Amino acid sequence: MAGITDKTNSARMALAMAEQAAKKIAETKATIRKTLAKIEVIAIGSSTGGTEALSVVLPALRPPLPPIFVVQHIPAGFSKMFAERMNTQCQLRAKEAVDGEVAKPNWIYIAPGELHMSISRIGDIIKVNCHNGPRLHSCRPAVDVLFRAVARQFKDGSALGVILTGIGRDGTQGLLEMKQNGATTIGQDEATSVVYGMPKAAFEAGAVEKQLPLQFIAGAIMSRVKGRDIR
Repeated sequence: MAGITDKTNSARMALAMAEQAAKKIAETKATIRKTLAKIEVIAIGSSTGGTEALSVVLPALRPPLPPIFVVQHIPAGFSKMFAERMNTQCQLRAKEAVDGEVAKPNWIYIAPGELHMSISRIGDIIKVNCHNGPRLHSCRPAVDVLFRAVARQFKDGSALGVILTGIGRDGTQGLLEMKQNGATTIGQDEATSVVYGMPKAAFEAGAVEKQLPLQFIAGAIMSRVKGRDIR
């Protein structure tokens, strides 16, 4: 009887080790695919304290970069003024997004206040969709609308998502879906967040791959676009 028990325990240990090894191999392959995948779209979401955070991140970005889509919880009218200000401060071009326009590399598209922004993809063409609709998390525009659209359209590790300071949990589900579909995901850390709400919710849900201080986020974005893993 003791011999049978020993054999059973040995078999269980062997099975557990095999499962662990298979998991490690799968994680390694996923990391290799992600590192090699070319980033074709960047999506950023923010709320309270977000205009200040974006004013640190966006001007620090340098071309060449793929199209960047930004959802900031902001009233109608103020989004256009913010986009115009970013356009004067950034080395990339920035504008308030317009429904139906084709997104271009080295451009930043900021969601209009009171409209949701999503994207659609046809081959290599990315189109901007700005539309009315029910508020999500009491917000319009909502970060989740953008992030979930990116998750649906880019399932090959070619997307990058960033969640910045803000109240609540808008963006958590969408960022998680992006990560599950292979995207690289970054969250602002607690120390540099005006309100550690949205980044915290996303981090606790397992949606954030890497938490970083605000001042390091632009560098991490550019590093990943160049094909290197984020640090």
